[in-house]
Amino acid sequence: MTSVRIDIWLWTARFFKVRGLAKKACELNRVQCNGQAVKPAREVRVGDMLRITNDGGEFEVEVLALSDTRGPAPVAQALYRETEASRQARQKAAEDRKLMRHFFEPAPAARPSKRDRRRIIQFRGGK
Repeated sequence: MTSVRIDIWLWTARFFKVRGLAKKACELNRVQCNGQAVKPAREVRVGDMLRITNDGGEFEVEVLALSDTRGPAPVAQALYRETEASRQARQKAAEDRKLMRHFFEPAPAARPSKRDRRRIIQFRGGK
């Protein structure tokens, strides 16, 4: 196998749970191959550099192997190698998200009591 569709490869490498989501990401220009936006039918080859944006963050990976069947996670992780800069950027973004939680009000320890609920309703302009 010398090449495989990029939407199938993204699904196989477990960047997306469903192939349809991988296809949609390609259509929305959230996947780039060697610096260019790609269509879902674009053939990916070993050695290509991909930039993938999904819910997990932004990944920059090098394609190491091709597969068109989805397998276990360890096999999927062997299909690519993430660049060190990409890994560090994702870790920094995760740390920033954790630190941002401290700026917002902490979650209450328990559910509001009946008295608290009445006060909340009264504060909001209810009866």
